[in-house]
Amino acid sequence: MMAGGEKRTPMAAGIGSEWELGREGFELIRGLARRACGLDLKPGKEALVAARLARRARELGLNGIPAYLERIRREPGGGELVALIDALTTNHTSFQREPRHFDLLRERVLVPAARHGCEVAIWSAGCATGEEPYTILMHAAEVLGEARLASLRLVASDISTRALEVARTGIYSADRVGMLPEVWRRRYLQRGSGACQGYVRVKDTLRRRVEFQRRNLTGSLAGLPHFDVIFCRNVMIYLGRTVQELLVRRLRDRLVPGGWLLIGHSEGLMGIRHGLDYVMPSVYRRPQSGREQP
Repeated sequence: MMAGGEKRTPMAAGIGSEWELGREGFELIRGLARRACGLDLKPGKEALVAARLARRARELGLNGIPAYLERIRREPGGGELVALIDALTTNHTSFQREPRHFDLLRERVLVPAARHGCEVAIWSAGCATGEEPYTILMHAAEVLGEARLASLRLVASDISTRALEVARTGIYSADRVGMLPEVWRRRYLQRGSGACQGYVRVKDTLRRRVEFQRRNLTGSLAGLPHFDVIFCRNVMIYLGRTVQELLVRRLRDRLVPGGWLLIGHSEGLMGIRHGLDYVMPSVYRRPQSGREQP
């Protein structure tokens, strides 16, 4: 109740209080996210979205979610949209995640490349905080040898500027690398001391081999080469079906004939027209010939 016994009425934008997100506010953010990058915020995510918007509003010194929504309305295509997508995206990943994919990378791509002296191009699409591309590099260093890493081109991209900042530094808490073999931890990581105790950093010999880029997978892919392998894992689960189909076709077109597409184990291409050969769950391959359908 307000002073004088007057009852508080909801705001026109559907916001109950300064730190709550109403239905209309959620629909506004949902529409922006869908148009910006195909992100599909399903009903039921209101509390999660409200918490992330509140955090961003406080970072900007605003007095609540309605003030943040007003700022977004005034600048729907401005720089704050990048920060909004940062706030909404989830960047959970780990070293050696889904290890079967790295076994395939070694056996079907890296070992033949080492045998025949071929160059290899790999794209970690949706690399989050960098654990995936650094894991790729460690496997490549083991198979090719660090001296031959120049024959590997590794592009790692994400839509989140926040996640890419972490990825570029290559600094992680020591508990994040516990799944790596001890010999790899000694060979490829530097242990922190003093104020950095409890942290490790990927050695510069690996970090400088990664081309980190901010890319929206539904936007321009200009400047990218064709790849022997594309890791695009646990990205499509956040996208609507129409955007999923568009994305898979675009990734297919960035593969060399015979190139590999690796997706998350919780994802699948059932019902999506893609023109790729199914190899096993979460593993697809572009045909060697031009058999793919439009």
